[in-house]
Amino acid sequence: MKQPPVVQRPKFIQTLQWVFRPMPYMEECAKHYGDIFYLKLSSFGSGVMVSNPQALQQILSNDTKQFSAPGETNQIFEVFTGKYSVFTLSGAQHQRQRQLMMPPFHGDRMRTYAETIAKVTEEIMSRWQVGESFSARTATQAITLRVIMQAVFGLYEGPRAQQLEKLLGEMLDKGSSPLSVTMLYFPFLQKDLGSWSPWGQFIRRREQVDRLIYEEIRERRANFDPSRTDILNLLMAARDEAGEAMTDEELRDELMALLTAGHETTATALAWALYWIHKIPEVREKLLAELDSLGDNPDSNAIFKLPYLNAVYCETLRIYPVGMLTFPRVVQEPVNLVGYDLQPGTVLLGSIYLTHQREDLYPEPKRFKPERFLERQFSPYEFLPFGGGARRCIGFAFAQFEMKMVLAKVLSSLDLALADDREVTPVRRGLVTAPNRSIQLLVKGERKVKSRNLETVSS
Repeated sequence: MKQPPVVQRPKFIQTLQWVFRPMPYMEECAKHYGDIFYLKLSSFGSGVMVSNPQALQQILSNDTKQFSAPGETNQIFEVFTGKYSVFTLSGAQHQRQRQLMMPPFHGDRMRTYAETIAKVTEEIMSRWQVGESFSARTATQAITLRVIMQAVFGLYEGPRAQQLEKLLGEMLDKGSSPLSVTMLYFPFLQKDLGSWSPWGQFIRRREQVDRLIYEEIRERRANFDPSRTDILNLLMAARDEAGEAMTDEELRDELMALLTAGHETTATALAWALYWIHKIPEVREKLLAELDSLGDNPDSNAIFKLPYLNAVYCETLRIYPVGMLTFPRVVQEPVNLVGYDLQPGTVLLGSIYLTHQREDLYPEPKRFKPERFLERQFSPYEFLPFGGGARRCIGFAFAQFEMKMVLAKVLSSLDLALADDREVTPVRRGLVTAPNRSIQLLVKGERKVKSRNLETVSS
């Protein structure tokens, strides 16, 4: 029996490498051991790391047969999203929640968010002054947090909304530090030693967020308005096959999953996109020419279908994917995976990052080249920024739509440039990745073209 090679380093050292320098560490292991190898990590994450597209296809297309995708392997998310989110549930429960969650994120409903995205983007852009610079990620996080708040809660204003937005931002920022990530991978560090301790601060913020969310749920249940179309309303009205609705706790956990994962990742991807577009002049020129070709008042459908904008979007998610790994799978029966014999109970980790860095798929993988997505079609096992199979990101269509609308709005409205042309590289931020330093953009002025009205929604 042929087994995957095992990374020959102490578990503690491997875990520290994974926490503090995950991308370089994955590349070093792949260079030494190939595209399938066994990592040993403390507490969470030990398993066979896979970046072979044929193996990924076998794993992700057999979620309910040779492999399973249990929620228990995603326990690390539980401190944020609780026990009843789509991240942490398994089997029939996971399938039920996923089916209840799907309708708000697909089909024509996407375009109903176009006006919200445009208005929020305009609101944040109005803060930027000509001749001054701003942090791309701070700006994109402000946009995506407000967009997901509006999408989840509808026209949501007032003290509770402001407090919830502030607390969520703080909780995610503080929870993204290396110390906070170390606490997630070493649970014995999760000690509440009072409000001055890091874990104590996190627990108190989470309790405040929970209080606000439960207040909103109770208020909405008491005054249910069936005409509202926001996500909370749709989830409250949803019924499973047995006619059962979500409980308050299930609603809370799914809302936390949406509010955290639904804006943090998109904000980072947008910041990267703005960096690359302004780092490479020909990319910016091609993109602006394509946007200008739509004329006045382009509708959201026309923007969404732009081929070069789509290529820029795809290449942004390829070169430094925000999510490094697919959700873990567990082998259910003895199986041969591209020549390796795996036993039941083996955990498999699909490496999105390493797959996207394969030179046989993406020549010059460290070079930002949108044209590669115009020249060929990549399979879902070669390009998988949102994972795949039964655990594919439920909000991928929303994220794709939001990114394209925000980029089109910003680029059509303002003439921007990088304030600092130094190279930016990816580092860990919480459980995902982000730029290693602030990307500063300078506002040179308004674009010398007619303003674009991106609020027009296609029929």
